[in-house]
Amino acid sequence: MLNISNNTITAEIPESKYKSLKKLDLPGIHKGFRRWFLVVILIILIMLFLPWTQNIQSKGKVTALDPSQRPQTIHATIAGRIEAWYVQEGDLVSKGDTIVFLSEIKEEYFDPQLVNRANLQVQAKTSSVNAYDAKINALEQQVAAMRNELILKQDQLSNKIRQAELKKLSLEAALAQARIDLDIADYQYRRTDTLYAKGIKSLTDLEGKKLKQQETAAKLVKAENEALEIDNEIAINRLELRNVVNEYQSKIAKAESDKFSSLSERLQAEGDIQKLQTQAQNYQLRSGFYYITAPQDCYITKALTPGIGETVKNGEAIVSIMPANANLAVELYIQPMDLPLIQIGQPVNFIFDGWPAFVFSGWPNLSLGTFQGTVAAIDNNTNEDGFYRILVSSDETEKPWPDALRVGSGAQGVAFINDVPLWYELWRQLNGFPPDFYQETPGVKSFKTKAPVKSVAK
Repeated sequence: MLNISNNTITAEIPESKYKSLKKLDLPGIHKGFRRWFLVVILIILIMLFLPWTQNIQSKGKVTALDPSQRPQTIHATIAGRIEAWYVQEGDLVSKGDTIVFLSEIKEEYFDPQLVNRANLQVQAKTSSVNAYDAKINALEQQVAAMRNELILKQDQLSNKIRQAELKKLSLEAALAQARIDLDIADYQYRRTDTLYAKGIKSLTDLEGKKLKQQETAAKLVKAENEALEIDNEIAINRLELRNVVNEYQSKIAKAESDKFSSLSERLQAEGDIQKLQTQAQNYQLRSGFYYITAPQDCYITKALTPGIGETVKNGEAIVSIMPANANLAVELYIQPMDLPLIQIGQPVNFIFDGWPAFVFSGWPNLSLGTFQGTVAAIDNNTNEDGFYRILVSSDETEKPWPDALRVGSGAQGVAFINDVPLWYELWRQLNGFPPDFYQETPGVKSFKTKAPVKSVAK
């Protein structure tokens, strides 16, 4: 039958009389499955519209937030030989407690009085500096005395030159007078000679005038000689003045040279004192490096150079420690695609190894046994594997982290982002898209742009 009419006769046909119709009909279990299938489909459709919290999951390990509280090693500052151990592995030591005692192995430090001898060298060098100071002061006083003596000598010779110049003036006046007297004597002699020839004057008068002329000529010669002598005396005094100035300047220059030489030696001695003081201080500090002490309250984890009598080099690790009372944190590694989704202060839930928990990543409120933290730091570069490291510290407002938690324990971190419908999350996961991270900045308005009127084609 084509069954193209709206009228049906199915109800009029007795199905119990025909076995073929019984075989064509669906059994009861199949009808129930169809109903259950429809119910499941309906439930799935309803669940697709349920809210789902997007999250980023990563594995990490427990560490310390403060770098000084992370596991570390204690190194030997100097080369030495292990003489005694004062701790055992697992001991809790306080800051300043002695861990190992080392003895000296370098021959230049074997002297037990090395520090005292170095201090004595410093004292001896300091005494030499004091001696240089005394020498410099003596030279300064000598230079000052010679300058004063030079001034006195200059004044003395200047006075002599002045006296000679005044005497020269007197002699020049006497010389002029002698010349006048000689002219007068010559005139008188010539006149007397004329009168004598005429018989007016006697020979005695003529001889007297001749004698007077010779005496006057002798006085003139004497006056000229004295004038020449005073000129020579003035020249000699001036030359002596120059010689005295040169002599004392030479002496002063030599004293100044000795002074600056002493000053240079004094400065060199001061430099040697600084070197000796540094050396003595180094010896003093080195003696304190024989005892290796705990830098902070910590646990002794492992002796890296065990035994008695073993030698260690300077800078070699001796023991590893774990600081006590460390402020724990978790370091997680995330992909670069998820980096823009992580912010400082963002909450992160954890599952620590050894602490059971039930986690529903999409519904964090239904999770049990998890611990919460907040993002404290984000690295600015990737590690060797191309992941970014983030540090998550404990959240003081939430449930405290377990007291038995130790550095190095494993942790599973879940960072929650946005609430989206479940169908959107499934669609995003199937397409490999990153979670939404575009956020609208409050207070910033977006402006629509349009082409200028001139650019619109007419």
